[in-house]
Amino acid sequence: MICVSQRGTFCAHTDKLGVRNPESGNPVSPWGFSGAFLGSAGIMEHIKKAFDAVATGYDAQREYVIPDMRQFYGAAVWAAESPSASPAILDVGAGTGLLSALLLRKYPAGTITLLDISEKMLAVARERFSGSKNVVFRTGDYSRVDLGGPYDLICSALSIHHLDSDDKHRLFGRIFSVLAPGGVFVNADQADGETPYFTGKYREYWDDFLQSGPLDTPESAEIRRRRDTLDRNEKLSVQLSWLHEAGFSDVDVVYKNRNFIVTVARKGPASPM
Repeated sequence: MICVSQRGTFCAHTDKLGVRNPESGNPVSPWGFSGAFLGSAGIMEHIKKAFDAVATGYDAQREYVIPDMRQFYGAAVWAAESPSASPAILDVGAGTGLLSALLLRKYPAGTITLLDISEKMLAVARERFSGSKNVVFRTGDYSRVDLGGPYDLICSALSIHHLDSDDKHRLFGRIFSVLAPGGVFVNADQADGETPYFTGKYREYWDDFLQSGPLDTPESAEIRRRRDTLDRNEKLSVQLSWLHEAGFSDVDVVYKNRNFIVTVARKGPASPM
């Protein structure tokens, strides 16, 4: 099994792979959420409860849920460029701090704010960064709360796809507004295919990956069921158009493996006086 150390390195882990609800004993997954289709406020509360339930075992499953996980996260870290050796960084939907740990390895003198709706996910992150003086923790719904800033880098991994389309669109604009001139937004996330055909092919690929790994059948089935029910993916082309509309001067895709994508958007430098 795979974890990420405080210094941001991938390492072996020997905890039990399965993550189960402590009350029911049933397998649960951080990949989606049980329940009916809800509005924005309701789905965020569902997200909070779902991630609270799996916080302690979240990292152990990652490499068996995300195809080519190391390349995926590696592309995000590579794209997180800053001219400053000590950038101010915001991790949106930071969870247990997996991406933040990798970013702090790249920028050990940086200051990073971890923002997440799940207190229990952040509790794992607090343990990961115990003793670090350059890490700040904030609990809140990033689709609604003030993001703070300004920041030199804003990053997110496997979180924003849980928002509905309007909230995603608005969030990109809000992120642009709190980035310093020349700042960069890196989003490692999921996207639908450009047509239903490709969305289906990507889903088949992901199903095959889940079935080929060490997750037992109930766990794999639960991940797929929740993904199919409540993930709110958007086409990559639409996400890129929203980034352009937000005002970013440079927008591109630096990684794509079916529905797993890493987009990068740079805010232009300040206009001369």
